[in-house]
Amino acid sequence: MSAFLLCLEVMENGMTEKQKIFADEYIIDLNATRAYKAAYPSVKKDNVASAAASRMLRNVNVKAYIDGQLEKLKSERVADQQEVLEYLTAVMRGEKTEPLLVLDGEGTQKVVNAVPPVQARTKAAELLGKRYRLFTDKVELDATVEQVVFEDDIS
Repeated sequence: MSAFLLCLEVMENGMTEKQKIFADEYIIDLNATRAYKAAYPSVKKDNVASAAASRMLRNVNVKAYIDGQLEKLKSERVADQQEVLEYLTAVMRGEKTEPLLVLDGEGTQKVVNAVPPVQARTKAAELLGKRYRLFTDKVELDATVEQVVFEDDIS
Protein backbone atom coordinates (compact mmCIF):
# COMPACT_ATOMS: atom_id res chain seq x y z
CA MET A 1 0.00 0.00 0.00
CA SER A 2 1.45 3.37 -0.92
CA ALA A 3 2.03 6.13 1.61
CA PHE A 4 -0.58 8.25 -0.16
CA LEU A 5 -3.30 5.63 0.28
CA LEU A 6 -2.25 5.11 3.90
CA CYS A 7 -2.71 8.84 4.52
CA LEU A 8 -6.21 8.65 3.03
CA GLU A 9 -7.12 5.91 5.53
CA VAL A 10 -6.39 8.13 8.53
CA MET A 11 -9.63 9.46 9.97
CA GLU A 12 -10.33 12.92 11.39
CA ASN A 13 -9.26 11.88 14.91
CA GLY A 14 -5.83 10.81 13.69
CA MET A 15 -6.57 7.08 13.78
CA THR A 16 -6.80 4.54 11.01
CA GLU A 17 -9.97 2.52 10.55
CA LYS A 18 -8.27 -0.55 12.06
CA GLN A 19 -7.14 1.46 15.09
CA LYS A 20 -10.74 2.58 15.58
CA ILE A 21 -11.95 -1.02 15.33
CA PHE A 22 -9.31 -2.02 17.89
CA ALA A 23 -10.36 0.78 20.25
CA ASP A 24 -14.07 -0.01 19.94
CA GLU A 25 -13.43 -3.72 20.53
CA TYR A 26 -11.17 -2.94 23.48
CA ILE A 27 -13.93 -0.88 25.12
CA ILE A 28 -16.26 -3.91 25.07
CA ASP A 29 -14.33 -6.03 27.59
CA LEU A 30 -10.93 -4.32 28.04
CA ASN A 31 -9.21 -7.37 26.50
CA ALA A 32 -6.48 -5.85 24.32
CA THR A 33 -5.33 -9.13 22.74
CA ARG A 34 -8.85 -10.06 21.64
CA ALA A 35 -9.46 -6.52 20.37
CA TYR A 36 -6.26 -6.58 18.33
CA LYS A 37 -7.20 -9.91 16.75
CA ALA A 38 -10.63 -8.50 15.88
CA ALA A 39 -9.07 -5.48 14.19
CA TYR A 40 -6.27 -7.46 12.53
CA PRO A 41 -7.67 -10.94 11.81
CA SER A 42 -4.51 -12.04 9.98
CA VAL A 43 -2.64 -12.08 13.31
CA LYS A 44 -3.15 -15.54 14.79
CA LYS A 45 -0.60 -15.83 17.61
CA ASP A 46 -1.58 -14.51 21.04
CA ASN A 47 1.92 -13.33 21.94
CA VAL A 48 2.21 -11.27 18.75
CA ALA A 49 -1.28 -9.81 19.23
CA SER A 50 -0.57 -9.06 22.88
CA ALA A 51 2.64 -7.17 22.13
CA ALA A 52 1.06 -5.23 19.27
CA ALA A 53 -2.01 -4.43 21.39
CA SER A 54 0.22 -3.10 24.15
CA ARG A 55 1.90 -0.77 21.66
CA MET A 56 -1.49 0.24 20.31
CA LEU A 57 -2.70 1.23 23.78
CA ARG A 58 0.28 3.59 24.07
CA ASN A 59 -0.67 5.39 20.84
CA VAL A 60 -1.76 8.90 21.82
CA ASN A 61 -4.72 9.08 19.43
CA VAL A 62 -5.99 5.61 20.33
CA LYS A 63 -5.63 6.29 24.05
CA ALA A 64 -7.45 9.63 23.76
CA TYR A 65 -10.29 8.00 21.80
CA ILE A 66 -10.66 5.16 24.33
CA ASP A 67 -10.57 7.56 27.28
CA GLY A 68 -13.22 9.75 25.62
CA GLN A 69 -15.50 6.80 24.89
CA LEU A 70 -15.13 5.41 28.43
CA GLU A 71 -15.94 8.84 29.86
CA LYS A 72 -19.13 8.97 27.75
CA LEU A 73 -20.15 5.53 28.99
CA LYS A 74 -19.42 6.49 32.57
CA SER A 75 -21.46 9.67 32.37
CA GLU A 76 -24.42 7.82 30.84
CA ARG A 77 -24.42 4.90 33.28
CA VAL A 78 -23.39 6.42 36.59
CA ALA A 79 -25.74 8.66 38.53
CA ASP A 80 -24.22 11.95 39.55
CA GLN A 81 -24.76 13.70 42.87
CA GLN A 82 -27.65 15.82 41.58
CA GLU A 83 -29.53 12.80 40.23
CA VAL A 84 -29.17 10.90 43.51
CA LEU A 85 -30.39 13.87 45.55
CA GLU A 86 -33.37 14.39 43.23
CA TYR A 87 -34.28 10.69 43.48
CA LEU A 88 -34.07 10.66 47.29
CA THR A 89 -36.17 13.81 47.44
CA ALA A 90 -38.82 12.30 45.15
CA VAL A 91 -38.97 9.13 47.28
CA MET A 92 -39.20 11.13 50.50
CA ARG A 93 -42.06 13.21 49.09
CA GLY A 94 -43.90 10.13 47.80
CA GLU A 95 -43.58 11.20 44.17
CA LYS A 96 -42.00 7.89 43.12
CA THR A 97 -44.27 4.88 42.85
CA GLU A 98 -43.60 1.19 42.60
CA PRO A 99 -45.72 -1.64 41.19
CA LEU A 100 -47.58 -3.64 43.83
CA LEU A 101 -49.76 -6.75 43.44
CA VAL A 102 -53.10 -6.48 45.26
CA LEU A 103 -56.19 -8.67 45.41
CA ASP A 104 -59.14 -7.09 43.68
CA GLY A 105 -61.83 -8.90 45.69
CA GLU A 106 -62.77 -11.37 42.96
CA GLY A 107 -59.92 -13.80 43.62
CA THR A 108 -57.59 -12.24 41.08
CA GLN A 109 -54.66 -9.91 41.44
CA LYS A 110 -53.93 -6.67 39.72
CA VAL A 111 -50.94 -4.39 39.63
CA VAL A 112 -51.28 -0.90 41.08
CA ASN A 113 -48.74 1.85 41.46
CA ALA A 114 -48.13 2.33 45.16
CA VAL A 115 -46.39 5.13 47.00
CA PRO A 116 -43.30 3.91 48.88
CA PRO A 117 -44.02 2.88 52.47
CA VAL A 118 -43.25 5.22 55.32
CA GLN A 119 -40.11 3.24 56.17
CA ALA A 120 -38.61 3.87 52.70
CA ARG A 121 -39.58 7.53 52.79
CA THR A 122 -38.02 7.91 56.24
CA LYS A 123 -34.81 6.27 55.02
CA ALA A 124 -34.66 8.68 52.08
CA ALA A 125 -35.18 11.61 54.46
CA GLU A 126 -32.44 10.26 56.72
CA LEU A 127 -29.99 9.98 53.81
CA LEU A 128 -30.79 13.51 52.70
CA GLY A 129 -30.40 14.73 56.28
CA LYS A 130 -26.98 13.11 56.51
CA ARG A 131 -25.97 14.76 53.24
CA TYR A 132 -26.94 18.19 54.54
CA ARG A 133 -25.65 17.49 58.09
CA LEU A 134 -29.01 18.13 59.66
CA PHE A 135 -28.47 15.63 62.44
CA THR A 136 -25.05 16.63 63.72
CA ASP A 137 -24.89 17.85 67.27
CA LYS A 138 -23.31 21.22 67.66
CA VAL A 139 -20.65 21.16 70.31
CA GLU A 140 -19.10 24.30 71.67
CA LEU A 141 -15.53 23.92 72.77
CA ASP A 142 -13.77 26.38 74.99
CA ALA A 143 -10.26 25.32 75.78
CA THR A 144 -6.95 26.89 76.58
CA VAL A 145 -3.81 25.27 75.33
CA GLU A 146 -0.58 25.81 77.13
CA GLN A 147 2.65 25.94 75.25
CA VAL A 148 3.97 22.52 74.37
CA VAL A 149 7.63 21.87 75.29
CA PHE A 150 9.59 18.96 73.89
CA GLU A 151 12.42 17.69 76.03
CA ASP A 152 15.24 15.64 74.64
CA ASP A 153 15.73 13.11 77.40
CA ILE A 154 17.15 10.30 75.33
CA SER A 155 20.64 9.56 76.53
